[in-house]
Amino acid sequence: MKHAAAVPMHISINATLLRSLRVNWRAVARVLAALALATLVVSCGESPPKGPPPPPSVTVAKPVKRTVFDFDEYVGRFVAVNSVEVRARVSGYLDSVHFKDGQTVKQGDLLFTIDKRTFQNALDQARANLVQAKSNQAYTESDFTRGQQLVRDKTITDQTFEQRSQAYRNAQAGVSNNEAAVRQAELDMEFTELRAPINGRIGDRRVSPGNLVTGGTAGNTTLLATIVSTDPIRLEFTFDEASYLRYERLSKGDDDIASRGAGTKVALKLIDENDFDHEGHMDFVDNVIDRTTGTIRGRAVFANPKGVFTPGMFGRVRVPASPPYEALLVPNVAIGTEQARKFVLTVNAENTVVSKYVTPGQVTADGLLVIKDGIGPDDRIIVNGLMRARPGQKVTPQEQGAAPAASGGGLPQKPK
Repeated sequence: MKHAAAVPMHISINATLLRSLRVNWRAVARVLAALALATLVVSCGESPPKGPPPPPSVTVAKPVKRTVFDFDEYVGRFVAVNSVEVRARVSGYLDSVHFKDGQTVKQGDLLFTIDKRTFQNALDQARANLVQAKSNQAYTESDFTRGQQLVRDKTITDQTFEQRSQAYRNAQAGVSNNEAAVRQAELDMEFTELRAPINGRIGDRRVSPGNLVTGGTAGNTTLLATIVSTDPIRLEFTFDEASYLRYERLSKGDDDIASRGAGTKVALKLIDENDFDHEGHMDFVDNVIDRTTGTIRGRAVFANPKGVFTPGMFGRVRVPASPPYEALLVPNVAIGTEQARKFVLTVNAENTVVSKYVTPGQVTADGLLVIKDGIGPDDRIIVNGLMRARPGQKVTPQEQGAAPAASGGGLPQKPK
């Protein structure tokens, strides 16, 4: 009985193991079947591989042909055409002030009044002396006339007649002397009223009423105020010797900025302005070049009806530096930089991007850049989409309407 029980136990363990192994293989089969089915589903849902992307789209435009000038720019300072220091011609106490500080005055406007009383007394005295001198002249004249007849009749001696003649001449001189004294007294009386000698803007008063004013022609006279003219106004600037020679050779005897009294047109902008909107003309170039700086002084005149320009203010002036010439212009945004060289991207007949190096000039007021060399009038310049274009790459060009060609091209600006 014991031996028979041991055999079935061994057989039972092997059977259990076999059953366990049979169950694991079935699970593996199910997993493999599910993976095969998923692979089939995924492969059925994939799209076919895509081709290469289309060429990028860019905007192109042909250069604009325009008649332009080259310009030089200088920084200058405004100076008044006329500047006057108001000083009294006679001494006295300041009686009144007839203007407000900083106002615009016209020639002949009353500015200051000096106490007139002492000068009125001097004038009255001079006139009285003149009356007395004329009375004396009339008496000596009649005495001289009677003496002429008496000396012919031998009633008086020649010596007595000479005395009467001398008295008459002295009386005439006395009248002339007193007439001059009256005129001087009248001038002094007139000088008690100080009037504006020019049109312009007056500064603040330097002396208050009641103070003693020292007048005359000596160097210690009292400064009462200053007046500067504002319309027109001048801008003074300097340019170097090389520019002066270039202007001279460009002129060929015609009017230019290097010609004395020339009327060459120039343009101006202030420090807070973007465009050269103010037009003027040259009116003076100095006759010597400064030895220390190698520059020569020039001057331009500008109208200033609104009084915006003020003496001492800075401004930037633009002066023509070449005769007019035909040039090609492209938008300034189309210019690229490669180290020290400038280039543009063009599109050829096969719609391939080609890089061309150019010689840039100056920028016009409407944002176009003058190109002196490197492109032709029929080149298609890429003006939009530069970041999508590379030399040798195919692109899809789209034409853009070119800017209208205008004669002169405004006043160009130097490239930044």
